[in-house]
Amino acid sequence: MARTASVERNTLETQITVKINLDGTGQAKFDTGVPFLEHMMDQIARHGLIDLDITCKGDTHIDDHHTVEDIGITLGQAFAQAIGDKKGIVRYGHSYVPLDEALSRVVIDFSGRPGLDMKVDFTRAAIGRLDTQLFWEFFQGFVNHAKVTLHIDNLKGFNAHHQAETIFKAFGRALRMAVEQDPRMAGVTPSTKGSL
Repeated sequence: MARTASVERNTLETQITVKINLDGTGQAKFDTGVPFLEHMMDQIARHGLIDLDITCKGDTHIDDHHTVEDIGITLGQAFAQAIGDKKGIVRYGHSYVPLDEALSRVVIDFSGRPGLDMKVDFTRAAIGRLDTQLFWEFFQGFVNHAKVTLHIDNLKGFNAHHQAETIFKAFGRALRMAVEQDPRMAGVTPSTKGSL
């Protein structure tokens, strides 16, 4: 069965459509009005081998906050829909990713329990025009709606672009590991409780 989803979310602040394929090839198409976020989401697609098609019309004339947060929310909803009952998946994923001087670690659990622990001291307040505080908003939105536990640690780095890129690459690779189907767990929920 195809592990795909299409989710629309419309508010007075943003109108978003997210389409994903968890068993894709890393194809990505974005039209969000936030170029650096698109560059980061491209890392999720490429390194997660997840096809992403995301469009957003948001109130970026105010700032990027609502757009970035709401894309995280809608992407989380799409993941929850595409992953379904979680039977047969690996469930846990982790990755360390370096980029020059920067190194980040991301660990994820499709636990059914939303939780974000993000320890990143960005060396700049903005990358291009994107406020680095908004990365937390993106991941918090994702976590709450995908219902995952997510730990993000930037272990080192002084270039803010490199810090962000290692986080998103590691996030993509951790997702790829966690949603992978384990043939030895086919039809089995990866929990001793019997549900997630």
